[in-house]
Amino acid sequence: MALEQKHQATIIDGKAVANTIRREIAAEVAQLSQKYGKVPGLAVVIVGCRKDSQSYVNMKRKACAEVGIWSFDVDLPEEISEEEVLKKVHELNDNPDVHGILVQLPLPKHINEEKVLTEISIEKDVDGFHPLNIGKCAMKGRDPLFLPCTPKGCLELLTRSGISIRGKRAVVVGRSNIVGLPVALLLLKADATVTIVHSRSNDSESIIRQADIVIAAAGQPLMIKGDWIKPGAAVIDVGTNAVDDPTRKSGYRLVGDVDFEGASKVAGWLTPVPGGVGPMTVAMLLSNTLDGAKRKIGQ
Repeated sequence: MALEQKHQATIIDGKAVANTIRREIAAEVAQLSQKYGKVPGLAVVIVGCRKDSQSYVNMKRKACAEVGIWSFDVDLPEEISEEEVLKKVHELNDNPDVHGILVQLPLPKHINEEKVLTEISIEKDVDGFHPLNIGKCAMKGRDPLFLPCTPKGCLELLTRSGISIRGKRAVVVGRSNIVGLPVALLLLKADATVTIVHSRSNDSESIIRQADIVIAAAGQPLMIKGDWIKPGAAVIDVGTNAVDDPTRKSGYRLVGDVDFEGASKVAGWLTPVPGGVGPMTVAMLLSNTLDGAKRKIGQ
């Protein structure tokens, strides 16, 4: 009797895909520089000194430097007034050398996030969070100026892995403004049949089982088990959750929303955590900044 072949999902290497995209961006930035003597500029605004926010911001600034994008560092104190933050945003809106503005979230409690994000010029909204950009994303035949970075990265991983979306059943787990909702809209635009599963959904498991494409963005460690996955499905795991691990020096390790071990025995494609969607988010931020610059430079 022949031994049964053990199935192993194709692991989508987000780091490798992101590096390819960065090389493409660096080449375009160099062309802009040669042709017009200008490069894209990204303003990264951080308020306060949250450790995690600072490490994200440093990573974004470093990524800019690597592809030749000029990074404007705006570091503001924790106790700054909302009025001062808005004034800073308006200054950046008026600066012609800034093509993208990113305000690192979360902001301190006394500052209204929605108010600050809405004040960013729609032409510089490289995070893609402005209601007008999200609104256009939701409408047929309209194109937003920018797509949110993480959802854009999820679709880029699917298309660059040769996974077709048209006509497929896609299930998005989670309905946040940052990932769940916009990624569902993008899948819909790409002609998938889309279902969103969330904390109030009944029988999430059986809905997920029907999906050809699963985008997991619930922020619940290892919530989606291997036997919830349809054989051969493409699984994009956006979750980044720290779980205790005494064997690690840090005392924790990062896991996704999907049980990687179980899912890898069933899925057709699967992103790891870390090294899947994470690097793509930063690459898409650079891509959006380049797009913003291309609309302005050489006008």
